[in-house]
Amino acid sequence: QVQLVESGGGLVQAGGSLTRSCVASGSTSSISVIGWYRQVPGEQHKLVAVMSSDGRTNYGDSVKGRVAITRDNAKNAMYLQMSSLKPEDTAVYYCFATTSGANDYWGQGTQVTVSS
Repeated sequence: QVQLVESGGGLVQAGGSLTRSCVASGSTSSISVIGWYRQVPGEQHKLVAVMSSDGRTNYGDSVKGRVAITRDNAKNAMYLQMSSLKPEDTAVYYCFATTSGANDYWGQGTQVTVSS
C-alpha cells in the first residue's frame, strides 16, 4: 500500500507560478512511475506530467513548456512546478504513483484556481 498526501494548491493570478508537493509513505520502494493529473468538473482527467523510474518525463500538450515534474527520493516526494499559469489551468490536481505490481494510488486532490 502507498499513501500520497498533497500540498501546495490554492489561488494564483494568471502568469504566476505555483509548486505542488506530494509525499508518499508506505511501500514507497515499490513505486515505479509518478505523476500528476488534473480534472475539471464534467471532463475526464488529463495527464499533466509523468516520470518513470529512470527519470524520463512526459508532459501533457496543454502544459508542455510551463510545468516540470521533479522528485526527491530521500524525502519520498514529488513536485510539480507550474509557471505562466493560465485561467484554463484551473482544475483539481491529483498526484499518483504506480507500483511495480501495476497498482495505482492517488493523492487526495487539491484545487488550483488561476484568476484572470
